[in-house]
Amino acid sequence: MKIKNIVTVLLITLSLNGFAQNKAKTLLNDVSKKVKSYDNISIEFKYVLENTAEKIKQETKGDVVLQGEKYKLNILGVTRLFDGKKLYNISTEDEEVTISSDSDKEEDAITPSKMLSFYEDGYTYAMDIEQNVNGRKIQLVKLTPIDSNSEIKYILLGIDTQTKHIYNLLQIGKNGTKTTLTVNSFKTNEPLSKSLFNFDANKYKGYYINKLN
Repeated sequence: MKIKNIVTVLLITLSLNGFAQNKAKTLLNDVSKKVKSYDNISIEFKYVLENTAEKIKQETKGDVVLQGEKYKLNILGVTRLFDGKKLYNISTEDEEVTISSDSDKEEDAITPSKMLSFYEDGYTYAMDIEQNVNGRKIQLVKLTPIDSNSEIKYILLGIDTQTKHIYNLLQIGKNGTKTTLTVNSFKTNEPLSKSLFNFDANKYKGYYINKLN
């Protein structure tokens, strides 16, 4: 299960575009500094995948704990555990653990470890509209991949202007698929177990272990 998700909209004239891009860069830099100031981040989120042409709509909730490159993600009954070197996909339903050496091989994939910083490379950006969401001011920023071969058409990133935290992510694919991730809970510097990101094989005795190169 991949998490490909993001957020924000338009540019108007060439004269306004340069100004908007500078404002967008400043805002994104503020978000990046804020995120990097935390020792760890715990997020509960809602995830929606839609493709109207294919009549697909998938909606679920999940949670993730991030600490540097390490993360533990729970979504759709699967746990994804990355200890900084190896990625473990654990499915209790299938009683299977898939182990791979790298979580970020797909260039387009917005994985949990990149979810709050993916925009730092590979995108152009511009300020979009500001929305009022339950009294919170959410500024949208539109991100467009520099790589013309990217499967992503554009991304909209919603930022809470007061906290400088990411509120939601909207990704539009060139195949018409829309993926939305909305943050329901955002906690920082929580006390974490030292073994949180460690894979304990003793907990999965009898599971099929699939090791990928």
